[in-house]
Amino acid sequence: MEVAVFYAAGFSPDQIEEIFSAVDQSRLYDRVGDESPSFLGLGGVQKWLEHTLGERTFEELKIPCVLTAVDLLTSCEIVLDAGLLWQAILATIALPGIFPAFRMEEWELLDGGVLNPVPVALARSLAPSLPVVAVSLSAPLGEPPRSLSMPLPNGLPALLISRLGSLRFTKALDIFMRSIDIGNRQITELRFQIEKPDVIIRPDVTGLGVLDRVDVHEVVKHGEAAAQAALPELKRAASWTNRVRRKLFGDS
Repeated sequence: MEVAVFYAAGFSPDQIEEIFSAVDQSRLYDRVGDESPSFLGLGGVQKWLEHTLGERTFEELKIPCVLTAVDLLTSCEIVLDAGLLWQAILATIALPGIFPAFRMEEWELLDGGVLNPVPVALARSLAPSLPVVAVSLSAPLGEPPRSLSMPLPNGLPALLISRLGSLRFTKALDIFMRSIDIGNRQITELRFQIEKPDVIIRPDVTGLGVLDRVDVHEVVKHGEAAAQAALPELKRAASWTNRVRRKLFGDS
């Protein structure tokens, strides 16, 4: 979701890659004093977003863009389409229990993927005459769920890292995250069957954990390869016959 916001704000793909690759990934999960209970904090992420996006708002975006979150108090999906961009991003990446819920107005907001991992219908409502391209970062059904990689400070002895990984709490948290991943994949596939995006792009996320430190340039290559593979479908979805069909008959 963050990438979509940056692109909608006018950053080029090369600029986005440069910005993300410069992030100090070792400090992303620092805590700040007023965060709600969670395993990790988002203090580092918040500082980086505030520094990078500043006071930019949805109203200033060059391309229409909305984000989704879930209100912990009402269990309802919340569509974020106004206000500060960095605040909306913090809400949409708040994985339940792992990161703190983000307080906004009367809401306690969590990652919108809890209810709707790939909001196809919402994207279609922004531009009904255009094709909807869904990007799924979930592993295909049938593959093992992703494990949790703990972000630990640099310089820790290997023995200490090994012992931390063997703690019952750490193992229990890993099982919880893998269970969430299984449910997320099932919800994603059901949503695709119901909402029928015009094209589905599935980058290879094998070996990439939720909290892993990543080589941004390698991740970009995975995305580019998946987009290249889907290029025939993209051209077909953008053809004038399909544009006319969507204009006349909508999603039917």
